[in-house]
Amino acid sequence: MNAARKAGRPGILIAIEGIDGTGKSTQLRLLAGELVRRGHEVVATREPTDGPFGLKIRELFLNRGQVSPAEELALFVADRREHVRDVIEPALAAGKIVLTDRYYFSTAAYQGAAGHDPEAILRENESFAPEPDLVLLLDLPPAKGIERIESLRGERLNEFEQEQNLRRVAAIFASLRRPCIVRIDAAGDAAAVHGLILAQVERLLAS
Repeated sequence: MNAARKAGRPGILIAIEGIDGTGKSTQLRLLAGELVRRGHEVVATREPTDGPFGLKIRELFLNRGQVSPAEELALFVADRREHVRDVIEPALAAGKIVLTDRYYFSTAAYQGAAGHDPEAILRENESFAPEPDLVLLLDLPPAKGIERIESLRGERLNEFEQEQNLRRVAAIFASLRRPCIVRIDAAGDAAAVHGLILAQVERLLAS
């Protein structure tokens, strides 16, 4: 049994992380559906949120230069504080399984790529945000992620998705070391990756 659940937290927190194009949203949807089918109460959420700070962050997708790196980081932290207070902590207290598409590990990686200290970002967030019981870190080469964004999703790359930036982000993700992190090979099709994820979640639920 992991430390968070030993401490008496009724619910379970699972974060799905990785660079853009790894299939996080698809995998969260598949996992949520399977857990609900098995009778679990699930809260599926995401960051940035749809709250006021999250909406400001989404504006940066088109023009990241409108704020300084320090202001950008502050927006992500403020958005997470609201997310933790209004969604994550109440759901955990109610004994639900919370699945979040991105969490503070993404902030460490993406803001670290912008020049901040990733470990300092982790420490700041861990001072107020619940540590996940499991982080499913989807691993995919940046070029493949970009191919998926452009070919499969038919989207243009936003400010955060440029290949040079994603290479820096991927390197930081690769350097992160926390006991809750499990790396998942995201190169296969959605069903294959879902199977890898489900095996890890089943192991967590059985602990």
